[in-house]
Amino acid sequence: MSSGYGDDSVIEPVATRGRDWPCLRQFIVFLENRVGALHDVLRRIERDDLQIIALSILDSTDCAMARIIVNNYERAHELLTFAGFQMLETNVIGVLLPGSDQPHTAVLGSLMSAEINVHYVYPLMLRRKGRGAVAIYVDEIDEALRVLKERQYELITEDDLLATDEFF
Repeated sequence: MSSGYGDDSVIEPVATRGRDWPCLRQFIVFLENRVGALHDVLRRIERDDLQIIALSILDSTDCAMARIIVNNYERAHELLTFAGFQMLETNVIGVLLPGSDQPHTAVLGSLMSAEINVHYVYPLMLRRKGRGAVAIYVDEIDEALRVLKERQYELITEDDLLATDEFF
């Protein structure tokens, strides 16, 4: 096997989806604060047979930010980029809430006890085993993943979102 440039060696592409990456990609779309701006983004996503799994809006007088998670990240990325929307992409952790009396407190308490700062949390519009799920944005994603796995929380992955029919 040769590793030099210009030879006949084949380099296999590696995608995070193939490795069952334990995070979800979130789009943060910047919008003018005007009538119909949010509708335009959502219409473009849903008319292409994509399902919106999570939506959170941060609004101010001049602009708004829509945090959006969809069932097929690659298709949504192409669609939003082609449409010219101003956006950022970040990783969030998708966690299936435990079947306890205080599921949010349990998950966030685990992160707090590990001194991991949680910036925000919002619900995912899916259910599995009769339980809901949340998206969590943290300072230290690798450490948060370690803590959540160690405490045996079920993580939601991009691959899980492709099979959303299993959740509803």
